[in-house]
Amino acid sequence: MSKDYREPQAFVLEEAATKLSARTKTKGPTLEFETEPAQSDLLPSSEITAAPRKRFRWLAVLVSAAFGLIVMGATLSITQLIETFFARSPVLGWLALALAGLLALAALAMVVREAVGLMRLNQIESLQEKSSRAINLDERQSAESALAELESLYINRPEMTWHLNQFKSHRDDILDPRDRMRLAERHLMEPLDAMAHKIIARRARRVTLLTTVTPAAALDILFVATQNFGMLREIATLYGGKPSTLATFKLARMVITHLAVAGGLSLSDSFIQHFIGKGLLGKLSARFGEGAVNGILTARIGLATSVLCRPIPSQSATRETLSSLLREIFNFGSNASKPEDKSKVNAEPEN
Repeated sequence: MSKDYREPQAFVLEEAATKLSARTKTKGPTLEFETEPAQSDLLPSSEITAAPRKRFRWLAVLVSAAFGLIVMGATLSITQLIETFFARSPVLGWLALALAGLLALAALAMVVREAVGLMRLNQIESLQEKSSRAINLDERQSAESALAELESLYINRPEMTWHLNQFKSHRDDILDPRDRMRLAERHLMEPLDAMAHKIIARRARRVTLLTTVTPAAALDILFVATQNFGMLREIATLYGGKPSTLATFKLARMVITHLAVAGGLSLSDSFIQHFIGKGLLGKLSARFGEGAVNGILTARIGLATSVLCRPIPSQSATRETLSSLLREIFNFGSNASKPEDKSKVNAEPEN
């Protein structure tokens, strides 16, 4: 063993630690980290913007008071009329009372129908919110609630029975909430989207043709408004809504707001020429140009309605565009005879 060998010794580390801490305090400033605040539940932007403003609306008070006075006046008039009939003859009095009861029953049924229509429209809006949260945030609770509402919405419709069974057979194989919502979209929404496509194309083609041949402008406005309101009702009913009168007007206001925000009401001659053909409108009559504009506006309204009434929001990549719809609108029935249809007809055996 060499002479430089040293025996093991014990060192006190506390003094070195205190010296090191004193040295760091004198040399430079220390870094202080603030504790992060507790994360709160953030609301989506749609819920934030949809929060109503707390203000007093005199217009609502005026309309409510006027409607209440009208109802009271009508009730008083009916009561006096029944009393007059009872004074003349008991038979006429009971007959008038029975007719008044039928009138009240019909009015109550109309009120209930309007309330159910508004509630169903609000349910579809809530279902869209839950579906978007389940897809964007991958929330299991939102996905389960949205899927349960979808099943209750379409369970009594015979044309959706097969699609519901197909979805239920594959639902338990997928655990991710986002993928489960996409599965529901593929099995439940795509068949309804195909039906909505046919509805929009049929209504837009009808508006284009009949606006072209209608001689009066007032009839054009009346016909276009009738077709558009019928299309709103048809699309809302297709996706599960119950469009009453008030619900249809509310849906129309939502569609107009959606188109105004998206800039969908602006049309030009160059836009139409892009889809129909360059220079085609200059060669045809001005009436056909007006009919084409009305048909394109009807198609835009239909697409916006399908976006607002669809329970599961569609991705921008898979959403139907106006260009794909216009090619079918301006064919004017040329797809009626397709090569595959002819082959099927020719392939049929002769009796």
